[in-house]
Amino acid sequence: MPTTTKTDYYELLGVARKAPVKEIRAAYRKLARKYHPDLNPGDKSAEEKFKQIQEAYEVLSDAKKRQMYDQFGFNVPGAGGAPGPGAGYGGVSPEDIHFDFGGFDFGGGGPGAAGGGTSFRDLFSQFFRGATAAQAGQEREPGTDLEYQIDITFSEAMRGTVKKLNFTRLDVCNVCHGTGAQPGDEKVCPTCGGSGHVTQVSNKMRFQITCSRCGGRGRMQTMCRNCGGEGRVQRVETLDVRIPPGAQTGSRVRVAGRGNAGMHGGPAGDLYIITKVEPHPFFERRGDDLYTVVPVTVTEASLGAKVEVPTIDGRAQVRIPPGTNSGKRLRLREKGAPSARQSGKRGDQIVEVQIVVPKPEDERVRNLLKELGKIDQEDPRCEIFSRATV
Repeated sequence: MPTTTKTDYYELLGVARKAPVKEIRAAYRKLARKYHPDLNPGDKSAEEKFKQIQEAYEVLSDAKKRQMYDQFGFNVPGAGGAPGPGAGYGGVSPEDIHFDFGGFDFGGGGPGAAGGGTSFRDLFSQFFRGATAAQAGQEREPGTDLEYQIDITFSEAMRGTVKKLNFTRLDVCNVCHGTGAQPGDEKVCPTCGGSGHVTQVSNKMRFQITCSRCGGRGRMQTMCRNCGGEGRVQRVETLDVRIPPGAQTGSRVRVAGRGNAGMHGGPAGDLYIITKVEPHPFFERRGDDLYTVVPVTVTEASLGAKVEVPTIDGRAQVRIPPGTNSGKRLRLREKGAPSARQSGKRGDQIVEVQIVVPKPEDERVRNLLKELGKIDQEDPRCEIFSRATV
């Protein structure tokens, strides 16, 4: 069966063979706006290109059709075999419909037929895809989510705050209300004369298919001049964002419905606020716990003491046990950061003891330290050599 040479659908849309549906949809819309007959009046090549990219999108946006196209390409039997990429009419596949094609010459072998014209396979594919052609570019599509970063101080993260955010989003066009068409500017489709269908003939077969120019509506709409047919326009909005207590770097605050507007009546996406907390010179946060280093004297570490330490709530006392070594960690229960995941819960504050050795600048201090050395002759390094044996 002779067929008209066709360009690969992926090449038509300018996408890779493994491109996701989202990328295919974006490429189709860009090309559709470029080659739309309304924007190229009288340009037959643009009109033909528009039809080709519309056909390519119908196949590649449908998972089953795309799978068949990837497997068979354009060499799919039109009857008595597997259905072509354009199969499917209102949910009915070609396997469910039976025609008796006996006695008909579908090869187009008559005089002058081999040089061109629409092949039966193309018509068969168009026949079954007709119902979906008008819907291909009008499906409801949810809007995409947006992410913005907000810098906050450590104090704001501990206590919570309200920050004012200026952000840009795609909102529904206030002229066309998301349709992409100029209101009140319609005309009868010149291709189908307002019927929404056109007739194509291949030898003895006559097919009535959906008009590819108007999508079966019978009327043509002019693209909205405000949004260029997108149905959405960019707007700068201001929003007061409440940051809950306990936020940390990487925390996400979700604001429902404030992302980009959807297409053709689809729901809007969400806005996500990503927080970045400035580091604090004294408190180090690890999860919901706060780590601090507190200096103590040799006397306090040796004899034990109660010392005051800073917390995010003010001053608090911590007990230093007698004989505490430098590096020992003490825990202050529920003096850490508020939990952003569990309301009312807090982490702990971990206090690391750092012993400050007195400077032997005073004669009395030196004499006391020498006297201490004579009394306490314990060697703190006596065990390290046995433990360090290789």
